[in-house]
Parts: sequence; C-alpha cells; structure tokens
Amino acid sequence: MRFRRTALAVVAAMAMSAWIPAAATADAPATADAPATSAGAPGDLVSSAPSAFHPLPGRRTNTRAWKVHYRSTTADGAPNVVSGTVIVPQDGRAGPRPLVTYAVGTVGMGDSCAPSNNLPYGTSMEANLIQQLTLRGWAVVVTDYEGLGTPGVHTYTVGPSAGHAVLDAARAAVRLPAAGLGPDTPVGIMGYSQGGQAAGWAAELQGSYAPELKVKGTATGGVPADLMKVAEFNDGSYGSGLIFMAAAGQDAAFPELRLDSYLNPAGKALVAGMKEHCVAVDAIAGSFKRISDLTTRNPLEQPDWRARLGGSRLGGTAPAAPVHQYHALGDELIPYGVGSRLRSEWCARGANVDFDTIWLGEHVSGVITHSAAAGNWLADRFADRPARSNC
Repeated sequence: MRFRRTALAVVAAMAMSAWIPAAATADAPATADAPATSAGAPGDLVSSAPSAFHPLPGRRTNTRAWKVHYRSTTADGAPNVVSGTVIVPQDGRAGPRPLVTYAVGTVGMGDSCAPSNNLPYGTSMEANLIQQLTLRGWAVVVTDYEGLGTPGVHTYTVGPSAGHAVLDAARAAVRLPAAGLGPDTPVGIMGYSQGGQAAGWAAELQGSYAPELKVKGTATGGVPADLMKVAEFNDGSYGSGLIFMAAAGQDAAFPELRLDSYLNPAGKALVAGMKEHCVAVDAIAGSFKRISDLTTRNPLEQPDWRARLGGSRLGGTAPAAPVHQYHALGDELIPYGVGSRLRSEWCARGANVDFDTIWLGEHVSGVITHSAAAGNWLADRFADRPARSNC
C-alpha cells in the first residue's frame, strides 16, 4: 500500500504540472498550426517552427528545439499528421550524432497534455529524463502521438498507431535540415509505460515499416504488452481510470466499436471528461471504478473489442534490432507477468533481448531509477558494442 500511495502522489504531482496551459508562460516560442492535409510519404515534414526545451520551469538548456508536424500512418494504414518536438544539443559537436526517438508515458488525452505543449515551459513530465539524453550529446525527438495536440481524439494505447508515430518522428527529425542530422544517423528507440508500448511497437514494425532507419536498439520498460491482461488486473483498482482512457483511445481509432453505446450516464460523463484533461485528473476521476459501474454491458467481452485490443498486443514479431526490456517486480499497474511474457515471446521468435528485473520499486519509480541504465545500454549500441541477450 505504501508503494501505491507513492505512485499516486508522484503521478498526481507530475501530471498536474504538465496540465499547466502553455499560454500561462510568457516565454512562448513560435508554433505551427496543424496542417489540414496528410498527403505525402510517412516521415515527411509538413511544418516546423522554433520551439524550446526546458527541463523545469525557467531552467534553460544548451539546446535548440523545433515543433514539427510530420506525416504518419494510423493503425488501419491511412495517412495522418502527427506533431512532435526535435531537440538538438548545442555543444559544438561537428559531424553526426545519435538520435533517440522518445515515447513518453501516459500524459492524458487533452491537447494541452501533448509533450510539445509542455517541453518549452518545463512542465513536461519526463523532461528531466530527456535531458539525461541530451547531456550525452544525443539529439532527441519526442512524438505527441496521434490525436494529441492535433485534430481528433488521442488514440491512447493503440499500438500500431503509436509505433508508426515513433518511427516517423525519427524520419522527420532526420529530414529537418536545421537539426543537422542525416540518413546515416544512428537511431535509438526509448519509452516507458505507454511509451514502452509505443517503443515496443516501433521495434516490431521498424524492419518492415521503416527499414532505412539505422536503428541500433530499443530500450523499453513497464510495457503494457497485453491490454486485456492489464484491464483485468486494474478493474476496480486505483488504476482503473486507465481502462477507460484505453477504451476511449481504441474507440477513437476504430469508431465502429461504438464505445458510447456501452456506457451508462456516469460512464459517458467520465469518458467525455477524460478526453479533455490530463492524467492526474483522469486517473483520480477513474480510480476504484469497476467496468460494471460505468457500463450497461462490458465491451471487453465482445468479439470486436477483443479483436481490436488483440491488435495492439505485442510479441508477435521479433524486433530487428536488440532490445533492452525492464520491468518492476512490484509494478502495481502493469503486471510483471505481462512484461516477462513479452520477453519470452520475443526470445522465442529469435530476438536479441536483454531483460532486467527492477527488484525494488513500482511502476512510476521504475522509469526514474532505471533511466541511467537504459541510457547506458543505448550508449553501448551507439558505440557498436555487442548486445548480450539473456533469453
């Protein structure tokens, strides 16, 4: 219970700071409006504008940043446009530098929660973790994901959509002339929690979707690899709000699921509010709710819902590049067994997986305590040191 209370406190504190409207800060960078068209190739830049990267409010870094809109692909294979932020250290380095395409954990579903709306003001939940990467001299690109900061509802936990967004963010960063990168830039993929799912999907998709990217490896932690198992685990617990956020995200990607037809009035009000707010509000509003409390019948028992959730399940394809996967044994939101099963399935398919158990801590603390180790693992990949599997 102590770990659970700690996790709630950390999530609430970080997410509430991330909910601060960008307009409240005077030092506002130029921004670019989302484009109306998505015609073009995945990863093509649609627009870019100077932005900024602050790890904390008022604390500047020796970096340049740009907000970008780039072309990507929905879970169903249709073209779309996603926004993100490209960050490059200004350290006098000449020549190429590595690029990390970074997938953030759950921030919420409202547009104000998008990383690109918070990184310029020091109110982004994972800015300090991103700074650890830029201090190594690496460029970083942070996707906002589909529908977060751009028109439409955020397709929260829809794995293929997130994987496309992560890979196309790397393509966009490489194609941004001012960033000084190029087609031979070594690329790392990194993410935790929702970002772990996105990073995992990017790793699985890269060989077929973006084979030209020079991906050296993927560091992914706290991965919700099986959404049905995660939903069963959290139903009625303090993490139950994530179930309804995920249902809203799946419904945004696949409107034929008709989530609204399953919700009672209380469920409709909760989901409508979740689409406008950030994770602290959403998590608290949805906590300790059972699916049966907010529905007239359980959508997760229906074949179409089960099929769509199954479409976001990881483990079906071996990542082409090595993977460092980590999971807290005491994770109270994403069961450890879900992570270890993903490891087993990747290993069975011939992937090079280095799996690390975090013996002390829980879900939120896992991304913090293991961030240096994950960065060190990526540094070894960028240095072309052999990746050792412990399958």
